[in-house]
Amino acid sequence: MKWVKRIMLIIIGVGIIYAGLVLFLILSGTKDQPTAAPDTVLILGAQVKGTSKDNAYPSTVLKERLDAAIPYLKEHPTATAIVCGGKGSDEPDSEANVMAEYLRVHGISQKQILTEDTSTRTKENIQNAQEKQALGNTVIVTSDFHMYRSKLLAKRLGISEISGLPAVSKSSARFKTYVREIVALGYGLLFDH
Repeated sequence: MKWVKRIMLIIIGVGIIYAGLVLFLILSGTKDQPTAAPDTVLILGAQVKGTSKDNAYPSTVLKERLDAAIPYLKEHPTATAIVCGGKGSDEPDSEANVMAEYLRVHGISQKQILTEDTSTRTKENIQNAQEKQALGNTVIVTSDFHMYRSKLLAKRLGISEISGLPAVSKSSARFKTYVREIVALGYGLLFDH
């Protein structure tokens, strides 16, 4: 029985070390600062709510991302904003369409916005945005807890000029999102190449 306890303690110890290291990486992304000379501002999608296309609106997480992007886009009117995100089975409209409308309502010119409305995950957001145009000096806008993984994927996809504009997560589900990101980043580090 002693060896079973030892093995369990080793497994628990490795799990704690792993979670601590990954949490450190996640937290390092929350301090990112965007470049002063962006060509592209890539805003990553999150869930949209509503019962129909006519009353679709951004979830709290998505609104945080958009609200972080708006003042930055107003400071850099020559940068192209690419809003990313397809339509999930539980969503009334694509994330990109809802995001583009939100930006327009808040004073961002339609000429500054490109929509990428087919992707379903972070890696696809970035890949599909690359197909829209050459990204150049790119700023990723996403939730603070999601920044490290997003930039890691962008670098793996060949975007060398990359910085981040982390949206501060104030959601009541903050603990849950950080736990989920610990698992997702672990997967991304090992398998998302």
